[in-house]
Amino acid sequence: MNIVQETIELHSSKRCQMTNITAHIADVVKRSGVENGDCIVFCKHSSGAITITECADPQVLHDVLMTLDELVPHERSAYMHKEHDSDAHVKCCLVGCSEQLLIQGGKLVLGTWQGVYFCEFNGPRMRQYVVHVRG
Repeated sequence: MNIVQETIELHSSKRCQMTNITAHIADVVKRSGVENGDCIVFCKHSSGAITITECADPQVLHDVLMTLDELVPHERSAYMHKEHDSDAHVKCCLVGCSEQLLIQGGKLVLGTWQGVYFCEFNGPRMRQYVVHVRG
């Protein structure tokens, strides 16, 4: 079994944003030489997340972030954590810290409109995610 793992850095520019990382992941898969297998993308932060959603219409990203903000508001008097980022931690619990993708023919198996996103919920800051390819 061939295993390749890379840590990739990105810098967020807003408190909450979604950054398409599909091309970076596909590049790691291509350089790995794995033809068939899987790829795990893992966020190394408790206020950042990884998800798969539509990549064709940027309004989808707006709608996702807006809905998460409505469900989990930034300011809330009942939050007990004093660093004023409780909402970011809750959003991460809802979205999740990783995604598993299939690799077939040396390429990621994604639907026509799907992309992989790093979700920032407490930026701006420097972030890292891990791409683990095996096959």
